[in-house]
Amino acid sequence: MRSKKWNLVEKHLLNFLKDGVESSGLDRVVVGLSGGLDSAVVATLLQKVFEDRFLAISMPSQFSSNSSLEDARELVEKFGIRWKIVEIEKYIETYLNRNPNASNLQMGNFSARVRMATLYDISAVESALVIGTSNKSELLLGYGTLFGDLASAINPIGDIYKSDLFEFAEFIGVPDSIVKKPPSADLFEGQSDEAEIGYSYSEIDEVLKLLVENRFSKQDVLKKISNRDLVEMIFKRVYRNQFKRKMPIVAKITNRTFGHDFLYSRDII
Repeated sequence: MRSKKWNLVEKHLLNFLKDGVESSGLDRVVVGLSGGLDSAVVATLLQKVFEDRFLAISMPSQFSSNSSLEDARELVEKFGIRWKIVEIEKYIETYLNRNPNASNLQMGNFSARVRMATLYDISAVESALVIGTSNKSELLLGYGTLFGDLASAINPIGDIYKSDLFEFAEFIGVPDSIVKKPPSADLFEGQSDEAEIGYSYSEIDEVLKLLVENRFSKQDVLKKISNRDLVEMIFKRVYRNQFKRKMPIVAKITNRTFGHDFLYSRDII
């Protein structure tokens, strides 16, 4: 039953990627390949649709774990993905020399933005579209960097919760070395998503699904989930980080303002 579900999801996402890229007027794509689960899932899907018109870019820094590059290599070799490694160590070094007291958050955000700037620069050379790799749990929690890992033209996995993505990854053949390792943005040494947030994705997603899919109020969620701290944290983060899920708000001056009453569909051309 589950394999039937994921088969339908895969077919839908392959069509979504093909149609979404074609409607942009481009036929090539690039993605940042970290060696983690999210980018591995997206890369696997992209390879099935675009083959040699797809380029995966790994951008390790001095803080990246050795296993990240090894896991990325295993994935590209398994699926025959075109792959490029671009070191960003010098950018991070310059930043830390200028900001010796930078926190892990500052350094992580800077690293994410350097990677996305690099990816968009390569996309210009390739005449390719940048594809997103943020899952639904991250987007709802605001667990990402604006103009960093949250930036993309289209995103195939933004409506899949992280805890479900593990199963989908197995279904499409992502190597076990990626599926079974602890989630990490790999922004600095020893970084762990779940340790930073304070809860596992299975715990987080249980609350998020009640809030988002079932439209439960906080009071209704608390009737199902006894951990008040967890529920309070998630509700606070979801609402506090709404701005990360929207385009910048434009002040209305003229008759037809972007986002207010000028909703242009590129698909009608």
